[in-house]
Amino acid sequence: MPLNLTPLLRSSLIEQPDAVPAAIESVAVDVGASDVVIYLVDFGQLYLEPLGNYATHAELPQREVVASTMAGRAFLTQKAVMAKRTDGIRLWVPIREGSDRTGVLALTLPNDDAERIKACEDLGLFAGYLIAVNARVSDVFNLHRRRRAMTLAASMQWDLLPPIAFRSVPVTVAGLLEPAYEVGGDCFDYAMNWPVLDIAIMDSMGHGLKSAILAGLAMGCYRHDRRHGRTLVAMHQELDATIEGYASGTEFVTGQLAQLNVETGELRWTNAGHPLPLHIRGGQVIDGLSCPPTLPWGLGRTANGPQIAESSLEPGDGLLFYTDGAIEGRASSGGGFGLERLIDLVGQAASDQLSAEEVVRHLGRSIVEHHNKGLDDDATLLLVQWNEPL
Repeated sequence: MPLNLTPLLRSSLIEQPDAVPAAIESVAVDVGASDVVIYLVDFGQLYLEPLGNYATHAELPQREVVASTMAGRAFLTQKAVMAKRTDGIRLWVPIREGSDRTGVLALTLPNDDAERIKACEDLGLFAGYLIAVNARVSDVFNLHRRRRAMTLAASMQWDLLPPIAFRSVPVTVAGLLEPAYEVGGDCFDYAMNWPVLDIAIMDSMGHGLKSAILAGLAMGCYRHDRRHGRTLVAMHQELDATIEGYASGTEFVTGQLAQLNVETGELRWTNAGHPLPLHIRGGQVIDGLSCPPTLPWGLGRTANGPQIAESSLEPGDGLLFYTDGAIEGRASSGGGFGLERLIDLVGQAASDQLSAEEVVRHLGRSIVEHHNKGLDDDATLLLVQWNEPL
């Protein structure tokens, strides 16, 4: 039973951001579904928060814990999960915005007919499309993803980010920022400009609002130059000059700019005083990548240009970019997380063949728990996996 989306696409329902649940339910009844609930994952990726349906005025169900519920399993595995009920089956299917995991769609069906379940999976994809379109003109979805108040700096940082996950045949990208509701100063970016994947990770000096403003300037400068087709050297130099001009040499940003040719696996990158990325191959971290660094951007020392490091990746290789908060910082356990611990966990996750999203989520949870949920510096992870050449 294929979905008939034409009436909905012509309906005024999809023009009202808060009517997305009602719009999805209007299609779900055509495949015999009832008790339809949209859950959106919170920014910390710990809970699935129910999105209210104003058309029914029904009482909201409880949030679902990602780590220990059927809904959470559908979110983590990105596969349909079902359980038998007295009134049929309860089905949970993933909601995605492109490659980005957004949440879960829950429905009750009269039976486990395969075509009916396939239609519900398609409906989950359509829900992701509606959310992505309407999130551009409404705060409804952003607010439902906030389990608690977010600092101004964190709100600014999240607005800077691209989707935290991207999947294609040749390459996969997954990122994470912690602490999700208080981050201020770290950011990353990527863009698929065929055949090159452009990558950036940045860590601005300090923490909080001033750091977030500096990060916004750095990211804006990078995107401006990247979209003008400038070289890695030119982008690196312009970042230094722009930040120095703004901060007069009193503030700085560390970071790396990289370009990965997804047809050949050739990697070119520059380093502005930032921790070296980890190179993952065959389920373990191999010898780290190296690049002669310049001083951080903003200190005015890149007039002669940065050196560009070059490496060749093999199909299946991964690169983990991270900020110093992932391995440093003070913890009640007696110190920072440490590079060796990070390398061990990366190797374990890679050996377990977890998805890129689950690798960074697992690493992020481990870092936060090591600090007893009290990180004193931002910790950002960006995992890039070169899957295969086309």
